[in-house]
Amino acid sequence: MLEQYETSLYEWIDDIVAKGDEDALFASGYLQGHFAVALSQLEAETVQGIDALDEKMHVCLELAKQELDDTDYALVASAWQQLNERLCA
Repeated sequence: MLEQYETSLYEWIDDIVAKGDEDALFASGYLQGHFAVALSQLEAETVQGIDALDEKMHVCLELAKQELDDTDYALVASAWQQLNERLCA
């Protein structure tokens, strides 16, 4: 399951690199790091579904809210929403 999430992430990033603007590239790159952390945490847990991933990513987004200005945070939060929708499809 975690491999599917990672594959979806890389496909999503490939799409952004092909079609995205600088803001989308920034947001996807920033999100990729947090996504990798969330996946590594899930590897050690028994529950590895999309809800568990979403919970981990919300913790990461709270950290992002502290690290980023409002505009950049909005880009990252929107990028997570897009990726999450892709993972749930």
